[in-house]
Amino acid sequence: MNGSFDANARLLAEITAEFGNAACDAAVCVPAPYFSQCQSLLSGSALALGAQDVSIHEAGAYTGELSAAMLLEFACRYVIVGHSERRAYFGETNELVAQKTARAVSAGLVPIVCVGETLAQREAGQTDEIVGQQIDAVLSLIAEKDLAKIVVAYEPVWAIGTGMTATPEMAQEVHAMLRRRLSVMNAQAATEVKILYGGSMKPENANELLAMPDIDGGLIGGAALKAADFLSIIRAA
Repeated sequence: MNGSFDANARLLAEITAEFGNAACDAAVCVPAPYFSQCQSLLSGSALALGAQDVSIHEAGAYTGELSAAMLLEFACRYVIVGHSERRAYFGETNELVAQKTARAVSAGLVPIVCVGETLAQREAGQTDEIVGQQIDAVLSLIAEKDLAKIVVAYEPVWAIGTGMTATPEMAQEVHAMLRRRLSVMNAQAATEVKILYGGSMKPENANELLAMPDIDGGLIGGAALKAADFLSIIRAA
């Protein structure tokens, strides 16, 4: 929940000026009130537009919800689903996140499906169990042919906004586990799914993290609010 008309204009102007045709995919997922402004600012740019949430419902009496069809009208390509903050603050369950993923895929959006464990869960040795349950719920609701249409983001909740970061090796272990889970459904598609790291990736650690074989990119939080930092991570990718 960041941004203003002035701040958005400055940030996107600085990012698009240097992004050019970078040899990676990149998107900015903006708060809904700014879809129109950001769609206009990104017109003609290779930088894609995304949303931060989507409803499981197509339309109807669901006050405050945003449908996939609405997102598509603003040329959104991506939508984040199941972000750790949605799970923690708004009670989103594995089942609801799976439903949102399925809705996004069926509408033609690319869902960025977030999974991750808390510090207590990691210290209890439950990382594989918790993260496995989260991704399995999603896989249970999408068709095998649609697996390659999703993006997965691993966000260790204990490493977001705390200054703590999983070592590249720790992150790689979870990413490899996720890839194995995906390969049970479709081995070929599992090699194509991008698995992003979302635990405080920043310019100082991006190269190390992205060098890991199963870390395909980043889901960037605070560093994306500073054009220079975001562009540095894009260059690392």
